[in-house]
Amino acid sequence: MLAGVNAPAPLPTVEFADGTLVPALGQGTWTMGEHPARAAREVDVLVAGIELGMTLIDTAEMYADGEAERLVGRAVAGRRDRVFLVSKAYPQNAGRRALVAACERSLARLATDRIDLYLLHWRGRIPLADTVAAFEGLVRAGKILRWGVSNFDRDDLVELAAAPDGIRCATNQVCYHLGARGVEWDLLPWMRERRMPLIAYSPFGQGALLHDAALQSIAGRERRTAAALALAWVLRRQGVIAIPQTADPAHLVANRRAVAGGLPAATAAALTEAFPAPSGPTPLVVL
Repeated sequence: MLAGVNAPAPLPTVEFADGTLVPALGQGTWTMGEHPARAAREVDVLVAGIELGMTLIDTAEMYADGEAERLVGRAVAGRRDRVFLVSKAYPQNAGRRALVAACERSLARLATDRIDLYLLHWRGRIPLADTVAAFEGLVRAGKILRWGVSNFDRDDLVELAAAPDGIRCATNQVCYHLGARGVEWDLLPWMRERRMPLIAYSPFGQGALLHDAALQSIAGRERRTAAALALAWVLRRQGVIAIPQTADPAHLVANRRAVAGGLPAATAAALTEAFPAPSGPTPLVVL
């Protein structure tokens, strides 16, 4: 626990189709592990986030060439059973044999015997049926508990669902924030019908969103930060998990408190007016 920070009320939860509950606010690790001098601080922040209830941690073999996974492994040591680990495989590693090998490498870096949710980072050239077969083999072996995808649009998910065992996909992780609402047109409704949570990465639009004049104006009227409003807006959506990344203890605490602040109806309406919902199909934003 960070010094001077009391344990807040429990976070709202999101339920997977198999009944597993996870906190709606997790921790991302994109850009972590890139600088050895920052590693100890990054581990400390991840541990603090766990103590604050942000026990879903998202990482990937791509992040810092595996160093982010190693940081996560250090952070969860001694507290693994409290944490819901998410990692992702490169699309070139999505074949029947290659995915098993990639998973074993991730398990070693994470210093764990299983990954709670293993994702295909984005779609590549390997047939989806082969990837699903590899995922299902990893589930049977106990190496992963469930699997999903990332950066898939609705058409991709429809194709995936038609593959053998494709309907067992647990989630789809995509970019989603006030300035990138295209998923609301058809992707998010399709996923909700199938009890498939959406994991929202970059809820602050890589920081650019927080400098938007309209958002800052609304935040000023509400006496809250732009980040708090942006995060609360994402989390008000049913079945959505947000995974902001930070290595700053103050930002971590601010993210946690943003959930407790909620989002009044009038504020939500003002944000919707400033950032309208899509009026038709919109290409998926991929970062």
